[in-house]
Amino acid sequence: MPVDPHIAALLTMLDDAGMPPMYEGSPEAGRALYLQLTHGARTPEQLAPVASTEDRTVPGAGGDLRARVYRPEGDGPFPTVVFFHGGGWVIGDLDTHDNMARHICRGSSAVVVAVDYRLAPEHPFPAAADDAVAAARWVAGHLGELGGDDRLGLAGDSAGGNLAAVVAQTLRADGTPLAGQFLIYPAVDAEGEYPSRVENAKGYFLEKDTMDWFYGHYAGAWDDAKDPRLSPLHGSDLSGLPPAVVVTAEYDPLRDEGEAYGEALRAAGVEASVQRYDGMIHGFFDMGAVSPAAQQAIDESCRRFGELIRR
Repeated sequence: MPVDPHIAALLTMLDDAGMPPMYEGSPEAGRALYLQLTHGARTPEQLAPVASTEDRTVPGAGGDLRARVYRPEGDGPFPTVVFFHGGGWVIGDLDTHDNMARHICRGSSAVVVAVDYRLAPEHPFPAAADDAVAAARWVAGHLGELGGDDRLGLAGDSAGGNLAAVVAQTLRADGTPLAGQFLIYPAVDAEGEYPSRVENAKGYFLEKDTMDWFYGHYAGAWDDAKDPRLSPLHGSDLSGLPPAVVVTAEYDPLRDEGEAYGEALRAAGVEASVQRYDGMIHGFFDMGAVSPAAQQAIDESCRRFGELIRR
């Protein structure tokens, strides 16, 4: 189907604004632009309501990390979800993904702990992965303090989906029980060749040149593109991982690798629900305010994840 008309109008508006491509600028400029397009463009009434939020720190691999805890309305007990934001491991923070974390908290009826891991190029691979693992391990040991019960899930979008998948594989080796993983258009194969990377290389918000810019800053000096901490699709053994809800978008360069990861999980005996949302683009999880179809997809997938982690 064609691109959702509300999102098509948004793409036209961004194109007409004449902003230079992110990959032509510095990481600092990219971060400022992304913050402007997300946090800076929201009005208070567009925020998904939750019972409370709390800014705090959690331990990372190289020191304390900023984090934000979202608690849902209603009576518990609630599962807890560690959420990792997207942004190619280069841009993004707690504020750019504030509303996404709110939607997961509200739609999944879970305590959400959003973690602000270190970014590249100042902190290249594997810093983000190491931070994500360290933070998730800490959360796993402090569920009661954070307001949750003994059920723990993982979630992330794009590069954050990559980190959630990496953490799931690592914590499985630790023996840490996980109730589920929510992988929202995840980046899971650094150098894979997929039709969606060609079909959707330009004009749909995330472009191939920007992906190359992200990977270059994060792991350009790393020799092994199939290192499972970078490309979790190439994990040597995917069996025993927690059940997954995998979300992809029709007009997304990352569509095919996300679906390939879902298929690989299934082949390893892992329950994986893979849902492609037609007419959607990369980043649609933050476009519910302009697209009713995007909001419907957000609500539906968050509900499915909530049902998964409370079984």
